[in-house]
Order: sequence, then structure tokens, then C-alpha cells
Amino acid sequence: MKIQFAPADLPLRRRLQTASVLQWVFSFIGLAPCCIVLFFTLLFTRFWLISVLYSCWWFIDWETPSKGGRRVHSLCRLRVWEYMRDYFPVKLVKTADLDPRQNYILGFHPHGVMVAGAFTNFCTYATGFRKMFPGLNSFLLMLPLWFRVPFFRDYIMMAGLIPSDKESARFLLRRKGGGNAVVIAVGGAPEALDARPGAYTIILANKKGFVKLAMEHGAHLVPVFSFGENELFDQVENPRGTWLRWIQEKLQCIMGISLPLFHARGVFQYSFGIMPYRKPINTVVGRPIRVEKNEKPTEEELDELHQLYLDELSQLFEENKGKYGVPEHEHLSFV
Repeated sequence: MKIQFAPADLPLRRRLQTASVLQWVFSFIGLAPCCIVLFFTLLFTRFWLISVLYSCWWFIDWETPSKGGRRVHSLCRLRVWEYMRDYFPVKLVKTADLDPRQNYILGFHPHGVMVAGAFTNFCTYATGFRKMFPGLNSFLLMLPLWFRVPFFRDYIMMAGLIPSDKESARFLLRRKGGGNAVVIAVGGAPEALDARPGAYTIILANKKGFVKLAMEHGAHLVPVFSFGENELFDQVENPRGTWLRWIQEKLQCIMGISLPLFHARGVFQYSFGIMPYRKPINTVVGRPIRVEKNEKPTEEELDELHQLYLDELSQLFEENKGKYGVPEHEHLSFV
């Protein structure tokens, strides 16, 4: 394989963009294990008191992630996120106003390998979510597993991430006065196994939990489609029914996280590595679906609203696919 190296005379701005994404990839893949190692290593050094005191703090602060977290606005405004935005680039597209007096559940599709569009748009202020939708605070749901990692849990909470369990979402949706937008990558970890260029497979046909949650709290549903999310990485072929897919799905059931075998480019060369490709991400926020509060919806009511959501997401995709390079013959496939 011939390796294509990056030019030596790249502008400083492009190098800073690459560096910003590199730290994000490291945070996504390697920071949690490093925090675990650091926590236990400190116990066997003269700095053991740091881990002991942190354990006490951890015990006191245990419920914070499920009660809205602890966002630090100065972190979300850092210049590093603007460099990350410009690397791809990432753009947030508004199609309708969202009343800040209401609470919302934003269904984010597709999950992609690393949910780059969701993180950049809803955890940082780089793409202008707070200006486009004044009065709304966005909270991205993440696997509860990561909130059990010392030090790392505090870092991800500062960006507005909360656990992807019902109680965490309910806490925000129960708040009086509205102004909360709970962002759920509905396809979750299993959908990451289908994330590859040109794929439009959405795991949604039997995903009704978020719809029921919306009905129980009267939170309006908003479909969100991130064009380009699946273009960032190649992935080793793993069709359903193959031994590789079987192993990945078994590991996902055991650990709660999926392990897609992805690859793209490197830092100083473009031929291989785990840095994402520089492909544009256009995250389109659709029209809100009005939901009346119904604490005990019937199966028929749940199915009706779920089908309406599928229809709205499909319409959002069809109305915008031509603007973002999706061939006319491509349509969403719900599984």
C-alpha cells in the first residue's frame, strides 16, 4: 500500500484543526481507560490521598449525572471546538422554531461511529445551537457505563452529557417552564456497527421507548438527521449473519458498547489510522411533532405516534438529501 503523506507546508489553522480532533478522538477512545489506571495507580504512591478524597467526593456526587449533570459553559465555548467544527466542517441547520417554554426529545440519526455531529452541535457552542434556539439547553445522552469512571465522569458532565437511562431523561423532562432538549442517538451502540460511507440503515423500527417517554411527559419530538455522519470512517465488512457481526453483537450485549472495526486516516498521512476523514457534516433539525401528555398510553397510541415520527424523519431526509450529495435513489431503511 502506498502511503500518502500530508504536505509539510500546511497552514497552521489546518494543523490546529487536526490537533483538536485528535484530542477528541483520544477522549472518546483512550481517556476513560487512562483515568481508571490513574485512579488506582495513585493509591500506591505518596499521592494516595487524591484517590481517597476523590472517592469520598464520588460517593457524595453519585446522583449528579442523573440530575442534569454539571455543565461548565466556559468549557463548551473553548476555541478548540471551533477548530474541531472547521475540520470536517460541521454545520447545524434549522428548519423550524422551537418554543423554549416546552421540553423536547431530539432523536439524532444516524449514530455513526463516534456521534461527531451530535457532540459538536449539542455539547459545544461552536455551531450556534444556543443562538438558533434561544432559551433551550441541550443534553446529550451517553451510556451510563462512562459515568462510573473516576475523573472521566466529571469531564463529560462538564460538556452537558448525561446517562442514557430513563431517570436521567425524566429529571429534565419533568422540569417546569420547559427549555430542555434531551438529545438521544436512538440507534445507539448497535447502529454504530452499520456506520459506513453510503449507508442509510436506521435502527428505529422497534425503538419506541423514547416515544413513550415523550408521551409520559408531554415533551415534543424533534427528528434530527445528520448528513455525512456515516462518511467519516470506513469499517471492516460485517454483514448480519457473519461470524464477525455475531462476535460484535455478543460483546455489545455483554459490555453495553459496540466495537466497530473502523479506520480512516492518520495525523501526518492520509492512508490509514483512526482519525476521521475531512467530510462535511450537516445536522438538520426537523419540525417539532406536538405531543400531548399521556402518562399511560395504549399500544395503539404509542404505535401511531411512533409511525408519525418515522414519517417525519423520512420526509426530513427526502427534503434535504439533494442539498448534501445523497443520490436521488437512496432512501432510509428502518430495521
